Amino acid sequence: MIRWLKIILVIFVGLNGLFYFAANIANWEVARGAVGATIAMGERPWYPVALVPPLEGTAAATVALVVILTGELLVGVLSLAGAWRLIGAADKPAEAFNGAKSLAIAGCAMALVVWFGGFTAIGGALFQMWQTELGQASLGDAHKFLVGSGIVLLWLSMRDE
Repeated sequence: MIRWLKIILVIFVGLNGLFYFAANIANWEVARGAVGATIAMGERPWYPVALVPPLEGTAAATVALVVILTGELLVGVLSLAGAWRLIGAADKPAEAFNGAKSLAIAGCAMALVVWFGGFTAIGGALFQMWQTELGQASLGDAHKFLVGSGIVLLWLSMRDE
């Protein structure tokens, strides 16, 4: 039963990545505008001195959004491919199941790269997105995703007996 719970949670990590990827594609202009506003650092009421120069323009926003989309897509594809592999090993001996975890672990780890590395470290700390209402909301959501994905990653990484 524990193996199946791990598989289900990995599927949810993958769906989370794919749903956000699809939502950002469906709302391309809005997503690019939000990313563009973050990297342009127009609003900085509390910490007005930036560590990096603002990145302005459609090209910069497009590149940044494509990087985010690529990460979200990788979360989805790696996690779901990993879940598929785990399903194939679910009824096999423990060593086979443990050996089938690599793609699922990579998908969950990619979720941390996207939502901790990308949103929290780069967006939040470097581009100071916490200084805006939209940025605060994005950081809050990113935190939810990274905590959930991190818990799944930790649990999944535990060896099955």
